[in-house]
Amino acid sequence: MRKNSLLLLRIALGWLMVVWGVDKLINVTHAVRVSEGFYLGAMTSTGALQAFGVLQLVVGLLIVAGLMRRFTYPFLLAVTGVTLLAVWKSIIDPWGVFLKGGNLVFFSSAVIFAGALVLLAFQADDTIALDARRG
Repeated sequence: MRKNSLLLLRIALGWLMVVWGVDKLINVTHAVRVSEGFYLGAMTSTGALQAFGVLQLVVGLLIVAGLMRRFTYPFLLAVTGVTLLAVWKSIIDPWGVFLKGGNLVFFSSAVIFAGALVLLAFQADDTIALDARRG
């Protein structure tokens, strides 16, 4: 059960990175709006966002395959951690009752970050990953 659970978590989180990366490539104006709205305008250059999208896409595919986990899992944790910090109001007050800007949709960022932390913490138990099979 543990191996299969970690496999499903790895595929889901890796595919999330792929989806985020593809979105930056095919809908860069959306990525610019997200950057301006949640990340204080950091990386609003379309070229930088698209380059980061390619990085996310590649890292996401590596995560799905279970390759280079020593490097890709910390990257995943960092990206999901930054996202968690960017939507902190939605974690504390998901309905926006006390904090303007809270949104229930973004509460899932806490779950995503926790999942990335689980992957990193239980990396040795994820024996279905390709790099685990290679030794």
